[in-house]
Amino acid sequence: MALFVLMCLDKPDALELRMATRERHLAYVRDNASKVKVAGPMFDDAEQMAGSFFILDVADKAAAEAFSAADPYTQAGVFGTITLRPFKATFGQPL
Repeated sequence: MALFVLMCLDKPDALELRMATRERHLAYVRDNASKVKVAGPMFDDAEQMAGSFFILDVADKAAAEAFSAADPYTQAGVFGTITLRPFKATFGQPL
């Protein structure tokens, strides 16, 4: 297994679409809890929803990309940019 950081920034004015898709997104994350080590919303400087953040424990980059592609937020078009990077925990509690 490998760790990947998935940072997804919302499109401008995507809050309504995000909220309309929220329950499906949360169910998707719950259904994939074995892959998701850390997850949560990201906020802008005004403390408004600005995106989603994940640390995924998956087999490889293709699995992380598949997780992202199947996310209801991605499918609904909430995100403007999606960044996926390999990650290694080097400080703090082991994941």
